[in-house]
Amino acid sequence: MTEPRHDPSDLSPLRARLARVGALDAAALAAERIAVLGRKGGELTALLRTLPSLEADARRAFGAAVNELKQAFEAAFDARAAALDAARRAREAAGIDLTMPGRGRWIGAEHPVTRVIAEIVELFRELGFVVATGPEAETEWYNFGALNFPADHPAMDMHDTLYLDVPEVPGDRGGRVLLRTHTSPVQIRTLLESGPPVRVVIPGLAYRNDPFDASHAPAFTQIEGLAVDEGISFVDLKATLGHFARRFFAADTRVRFRPSFFPFTEPSAEMDVGCQICGGRGCAACKGTGWMEILGCGMVHPNVLSNCGVDAERFTGFAFGMGPHRIAMLRYGIPDIRLLYEGDMRFLGQLGGGR
Repeated sequence: MTEPRHDPSDLSPLRARLARVGALDAAALAAERIAVLGRKGGELTALLRTLPSLEADARRAFGAAVNELKQAFEAAFDARAAALDAARRAREAAGIDLTMPGRGRWIGAEHPVTRVIAEIVELFRELGFVVATGPEAETEWYNFGALNFPADHPAMDMHDTLYLDVPEVPGDRGGRVLLRTHTSPVQIRTLLESGPPVRVVIPGLAYRNDPFDASHAPAFTQIEGLAVDEGISFVDLKATLGHFARRFFAADTRVRFRPSFFPFTEPSAEMDVGCQICGGRGCAACKGTGWMEILGCGMVHPNVLSNCGVDAERFTGFAFGMGPHRIAMLRYGIPDIRLLYEGDMRFLGQLGGGR
């Protein structure tokens, strides 16, 4: 058994405990009061019981120190109990119930599509492309005419394009005002403003009069690219886009180009990559083919270059356009594009890193 302390200087451990009373919660406070002042096992109570066995001088000095410490403990316990009670009453008045289960707080993170856009843009920056932007409300000339769309092209009908109820813009670059259906008008503006050589990547919103379903949305993000210079060929296009696919997905990603048609490119192609969901074996997402289309591309049509005042005999170029939402679906194995628009925090927490 430990010998009782009879020297006032030996009370320093108790004084240290006294200093911590103000940080105790209700349960710890009750336990500490018993441990220090309890009649049967209290540490100060045990010290007071040793006083009769001491000599007069020692009893006087030690007793005064113990009594002073006892009074300090009693005052500290009472003050802390009063503070805890006041805090409890304040919580009750505010309707706060600490017995209720805690609620997890959402910590935001980058949206997966935002991450995909940033990564794609950075990959093309490494290849010498710079970012270009432009207005989302455009005239028919910038959105269709300069891009070699014929006047009767079905894309110009109201069932495909969202026209704005504003006066038409006069002049040879005017026409009805609409929400751009692609980011291609920025290609036109870039060529008009600076001329070749040009290497730009263009992220931005586009709008179409489409239903909101598993693979379509009326407002969506596009990323387009344009390279115009002397001597550019289809080989450069294939090398650039093949490099992008293998950097973005995996080094062994399979790539193929299929003939297609766009008014603003000739020749035109669709680029597919091996399905990232099933590994090319065939699944519902790739319709059993093992391939997924990710972008359209082609050599810039000479009429488009001429419409921008560029000598089509001297300069050539390629252009491409892709949807980062579809690419995000491929990367993360998402079956329905609507999941990327709905803002469900449980879904975004799995992909975006938030919690």
